[in-house]
Amino acid sequence: MIFFIRIRDIYTLFHIIYIMINEIKKSDKDWKEKLTPDQYMVLRGKGTEKPFTGELLNNKKKGIYLCAACGNELFTSETKFDSGSGWPSFNDAINKENIIEKNDNSFGMKRIEVICKKCGGHLGHLFDDGPLPTRKRYCINSLSLKFKNK
Repeated sequence: MIFFIRIRDIYTLFHIIYIMINEIKKSDKDWKEKLTPDQYMVLRGKGTEKPFTGELLNNKKKGIYLCAACGNELFTSETKFDSGSGWPSFNDAINKENIIEKNDNSFGMKRIEVICKKCGGHLGHLFDDGPLPTRKRYCINSLSLKFKNK
């Protein structure tokens, strides 16, 4: 039992070191230079694009959705679905280690904010009204995403 605890502790330590090394830290000025004003408003200012206006909303191509700010892999086309909400929706993340899910009680609502773990960029929100098998709906701003074809 002690052997397993030590292996787990070592794994946890390496995981923390990996995140610290790979985490992107930029100044506000650097983010403003890298991102468009609209991307900056969403990713750094926790804003929301208008529904049904996003470039990736109706994307049907096969591939991977990346964070527009840092390139972190977030979602696949296999988990994308049409929720009718006006924003790209996914029923699962490509890897839960790539995102942070944080309680968000802003604007008098109880939601879960979805954040890119690598750069801290605001992606959108998570809801429990998605399709089976997860019943999750990651409602993500197109401005927070880049698409890479398979």
